[in-house]
Amino acid sequence: MRLRDNASRCRDILRKVLTQRHELRTNQFTITMKTIIEPFRIKVVEPIRLTTPQQREAIIQKARLNVFSIRARDVLIDLLTDSGTSAMSSEQWSAMMHGDESYAGSESFFRLYDQVQEMTGFEHILPTHQGRASERILFDLLGSAGKVVPNNSHFDTTRANIERTGAAAVDLVIDEGYDPQSRHPFKGNMDLGKFEALIERVGADRIPLCMLTVTNNSGGGQPVSMKNIREVHDVCRTHQIPFFLDACRFAENAYFIQQREPGYADRSVTSIVHEMFDLSDGATISAKKDGLVNIGGLLLLRDAALAQQARNNLILTEGFPTYGGLAGRDLDALAQGFREVLDEHYLDYRIRSIAYLGEKLIEHGVPILEPPGGHAIYLDAKRLCPHIEPLQFPAQAITIGLYRIAGIRAVEIGSVMFGNDDTPADMELVRLAIPRRVYTQSHIDYVIEAIIELFAKRHELRGIRIVDAPPALRHFTATFEEI
Repeated sequence: MRLRDNASRCRDILRKVLTQRHELRTNQFTITMKTIIEPFRIKVVEPIRLTTPQQREAIIQKARLNVFSIRARDVLIDLLTDSGTSAMSSEQWSAMMHGDESYAGSESFFRLYDQVQEMTGFEHILPTHQGRASERILFDLLGSAGKVVPNNSHFDTTRANIERTGAAAVDLVIDEGYDPQSRHPFKGNMDLGKFEALIERVGADRIPLCMLTVTNNSGGGQPVSMKNIREVHDVCRTHQIPFFLDACRFAENAYFIQQREPGYADRSVTSIVHEMFDLSDGATISAKKDGLVNIGGLLLLRDAALAQQARNNLILTEGFPTYGGLAGRDLDALAQGFREVLDEHYLDYRIRSIAYLGEKLIEHGVPILEPPGGHAIYLDAKRLCPHIEPLQFPAQAITIGLYRIAGIRAVEIGSVMFGNDDTPADMELVRLAIPRRVYTQSHIDYVIEAIIELFAKRHELRGIRIVDAPPALRHFTATFEEI
């Protein structure tokens, strides 16, 4: 009996020790855990096709050395853009089943309107089929010959939509924005001195609006601080210039403000987003980025008269104001996407996974634009291929080489996209834009290995010349040959 009691007490003691040991391990695991995992599970998969180096060489030659002309099935990892390439959630697919396809007064529109109004505070919310449609409507109304539109950095379609009206698009990013090695935390900021000088030189009456792109895509996906947004707003108010955001990646920019700007660490991303929009008179949004959808855009306006003009233009070219070129199911998916993108667990994973790619490349000596941005990593082609002159398009040469080595599609952000026949762009970059919720860490590790291999062979890359190109947005359809 005594032996049985002793055995029972021993079991109790052992059980208690093991329980405490488990708790100790659990606590230790919590304290030391470094990996930020994807805050989702994979429910549906899509196969991707492996190709041989010989096949890829034939494919890139048939595409005339332009990766935009490669069929998607021939791409292993597609980092051409993060626009419209996101994986939608189960909740978004479910929301699509509620799509109201009524031509006018669709309930899907009002569900989207309520979400966007709560998120941004805007009253006049116009859906469009994508961001460049919002830009076209806005600049058709406000742009004309002799006008000047400042921005921190215009992206390609924004610049083209301004210039087609005869207006001039002027970039006014801070000097650190042109230095790929600067670690300035907000390299997307507009230079207020340059802005004031522009107003003094051309006159406020020639500036129909000022834009600020958040995050700054052309400048490496770099964020803009709330301090800078407020300062630009104040200058615009002083000179009675309407202030607009190009807000394709508003949530990612707000996350950077929370993480990097003094006074915002204890603020929610949702409240920061609201503050950003509160400072603006309007916004163009490609919802194909932070809207987490495959198609869709928004034009947000405060001025009622301008909003009415925009609606008239919308009806003429996109559709009735309660669908704006989209199906009802797209509107519902977008409403849900705007809810999900404000989830700080998602944003933590998103920004950290981009940084992971950049940090691994830096560890191996690969020159990138630093610090890692919000939606992409940008290779610094000038430092990676100093033997290729800017007007021989080193970034395009790297893009071609990356596809040849590994079947990875990236995009040139340099003198093909932003230069002309005589003048190179300020920076020569290769953008590796990461689609949202699409690729796993093993995919990114494959990208890292491929870039390291390309870096080792960089002296074999040759300059590129343009064979044929359209007068505007030439990077989409130009054909090339190696020098």
